[in-house]
Amino acid sequence: MTFVWLTLGAAALVAGWWIGTVFAMRRAAHRAAPELAEARSELTRRLNELFSLQELTYVLSDSIQVDRIAEQVSHFVERFIPCDGAAVILGGDPPDRLRVLAAGGNLEQLKGTEAGAGDGPGVVAAAMAEGRLQTVEGVGSDAPLVLGEVRARQAAAVPLRAHGMTMGAVAVVKESAEPYSEEDLRLLSTVATHAAMAFANARFFALVHSGKLQWETTFDALADGVAVVDETGQIRRANRALAVMIGAKLPDLIGLDLSTTLASGSSQLADLIATARGGSPPPPLPFRSTTLNRILRVGASLISAEVAPGWVATLIEDVTEQKALEAQLVQSEKMAAVGQLVSGVAHELNNPLTSIAGLSEFLLQQSEPSERDRDHIRVIHEQAERAAKIVGDLLAFARKGPTDVGDVDLNEVAERALSLIGYELRLGDVQLETDLAPGLPAVRGDRHQIQQVVLNLLTNAVQAMSKLPPDQPRHLRVTSAREKKRAVLRVADSGPGIPDDLLPRIFDPFVTTKAPGKGTGLGLSITYRIVEDHGGQITADRAPEGGALFTVALPIGRPTPSPSQTEGAGRGETAAPGGRRILLMDDDPAVRRMIGVLFAQDGQDVETAPDAKQAIDLLARNRYDLVIADARAAVSAGESFATVLHTKFPELTARTILLTADVRPETEEWLSGLGCRYFRKPFNVRELRAAAAEMMR
Repeated sequence: MTFVWLTLGAAALVAGWWIGTVFAMRRAAHRAAPELAEARSELTRRLNELFSLQELTYVLSDSIQVDRIAEQVSHFVERFIPCDGAAVILGGDPPDRLRVLAAGGNLEQLKGTEAGAGDGPGVVAAAMAEGRLQTVEGVGSDAPLVLGEVRARQAAAVPLRAHGMTMGAVAVVKESAEPYSEEDLRLLSTVATHAAMAFANARFFALVHSGKLQWETTFDALADGVAVVDETGQIRRANRALAVMIGAKLPDLIGLDLSTTLASGSSQLADLIATARGGSPPPPLPFRSTTLNRILRVGASLISAEVAPGWVATLIEDVTEQKALEAQLVQSEKMAAVGQLVSGVAHELNNPLTSIAGLSEFLLQQSEPSERDRDHIRVIHEQAERAAKIVGDLLAFARKGPTDVGDVDLNEVAERALSLIGYELRLGDVQLETDLAPGLPAVRGDRHQIQQVVLNLLTNAVQAMSKLPPDQPRHLRVTSAREKKRAVLRVADSGPGIPDDLLPRIFDPFVTTKAPGKGTGLGLSITYRIVEDHGGQITADRAPEGGALFTVALPIGRPTPSPSQTEGAGRGETAAPGGRRILLMDDDPAVRRMIGVLFAQDGQDVETAPDAKQAIDLLARNRYDLVIADARAAVSAGESFATVLHTKFPELTARTILLTADVRPETEEWLSGLGCRYFRKPFNVRELRAAAAEMMR
């Protein structure tokens, strides 16, 4: 029983303790209720701010447009920070100009306005200058400036800073006397930090996007092809110029092997890319692309390994036209140098050829030689004429400029030339195909020289096809067309073509594909010079169907060049009446002997002088009916016989025949200006006699 009472007593004590504790806790909870409510409210506000900041972060990260970011920041600030107005300001261009991108409340009038970053002591300018939060307050006229002329009773501004750079500010204002709390200012700073990063990202994206557009525009605007290849040599990026060069659509290039596409399996381009991939920039590689039938020059450079390991940027230039122009320039220089050489050689050959041809022709006119001797003399005369023809070709090669310029119908010239070789075409069983463009505009030039060009090309084509086996077809195709401001004539044959080693120098003098003794190698050189003198171009290549293809392009409507004067030439072989006195001056004894014998047989009194000085002395003492003289013979330093004769004996101008072996254009112009007849050596004896007879009548 005692134990029971003790137990009940202990239970009563414990129950009393719990009851007291409960009452004490109730009294404490009652006293802490305001603090708990305030904490609960603060927690709720903080959670709302956190969720709002999270929402703002999502919004800012979803946009890269500066104006939209500014609007979102302004709305958020007005929503969660007690204020009467908010504004977002960014630096413009130039950076010292500030532009209000977004504004609300009583700052809405600032939206879209600009101000200087240092204009006045405004809170925005102060925040940007100090790089930290600024708060100001005042009443009436002492109300602080916010931006420009706008004032407010209370204002706060936080700079927008990112990556160590201040790019603007976020400002809030209110007209109540209650200052901004630390929590409000902390939230404003947090918003400004998020906004600054968003603005920085937007600006960086804009810069990258602008740079990308500029790069792509420049990339596609390049006239040369550009390709970026990966570590396997496949094209990963290309520009439009390369697509046009290859003749494919731009997307179709991606994934193609550059070496195979351009070089058709050649290892040259692959080796170039491999060298560039090794880190040392190789020199540009020029090569002929058999795939594109063009001459290309490719440069390669390794892209940074940090950007794309093993990738190489290549620049592909089409230098076909450049190489053609370079070859043409080299050819022109060759022609100029060889022309000077030819002029000198021809000058030295003319005198002996004049003597050989003249004396052999004179001997043929005599009745004394036997028939056998006459045959020998005839061979001498024929070979002399053959040599004179070669020299004539050399002179034609060295001479510059057309001589009889007018409008020339290239189609008509081609048809006439084809009619001239019609017999050779039928004899060689050559199938002729013509496609002459109707209405082809005329070119300016010497009809005879242009016909010589066409005739040379046609004759060469026929002769080339004569080497073919009898059972192999022979085709000759002649076409004409207008291409831009040029009339173009093409002559293609199905012959054996031009060997690769001769093709680059086919227009050089003395280069020929004919057998020894069958050609001089001057025909194409003369053709080249004639075309060049007419302002045109001539090229040689392989014909698509085999054989050779020659293309002549002449300008349309070219201004008329100054024609050279026509040389004197006799009209017949009538000898002048006998008993006339002739003064003959030439420094070559063989020429003096030949001309002296020629006129002596007609009964003329021929007096010879070995040099110009002696000839001038004879002219001063005697009267002559005719003077035949070497025009370039010098009387003294700087004075030629022809000049002295023209000055001191003008009455002899109409009775003077000048001889020259100089074929330079300036010599022809000089002789024409003297008003005397002149003959180039070697000359035709009959023509010289006829001219002399006409002048001594």
